[in-house]
Amino acid sequence: MLIVNDVLVSDEIVQEHFICDLDACKGACCWEGDFGAPLERAELPILDEIYDSIKSFLTSDGRAAIEAQGKYTYVEENKGYATPLVNNAACAYLTYDNFGIAKCGIELAHQAGATDFIKPISCHLYPIRVSSEVSGFEGLNYERWHICSAACTLGKKEKVPVYVFLKDALVRKYGADFYAELCAAAKVLEE
Repeated sequence: MLIVNDVLVSDEIVQEHFICDLDACKGACCWEGDFGAPLERAELPILDEIYDSIKSFLTSDGRAAIEAQGKYTYVEENKGYATPLVNNAACAYLTYDNFGIAKCGIELAHQAGATDFIKPISCHLYPIRVSSEVSGFEGLNYERWHICSAACTLGKKEKVPVYVFLKDALVRKYGADFYAELCAAAKVLEE
């Protein structure tokens, strides 16, 4: 376990390899699982604010789910908020490209200039999951999921550690200084 700026970072984030391989998985993390994407409290008003700007990027099923359930739902089991689901399966913010690969409608809206918000940070950081249950510290853990086996294989082939693949997301969440310290700590761990 590494400690970087009062954040506990699992060694696996430095030692394991990962590069999303959307051609292989088709973005299954957007429709697999029991709950929608975890949301930080600060993201809830953002989703309320940007919805009118992003809804044209969503599927009709996604819009219907959001209108029925709200822009986010409370998940009692996780004691937190998450994106709503379409028929207890796909994230309501999910859409597909011409190749059948899942894409985030929020991210597509961002790329088109409709919003400054990229997408929920939990999605941007995946396969890192953030927890705050370790002695009051925020913790970063590597989540293993069988649907990401192709991403692990590709990451290993290209020799790209999880934290390197997720540089932009880690800088977005914690800042450039945190990322620089994480890189330095990773170097020490490797030696």
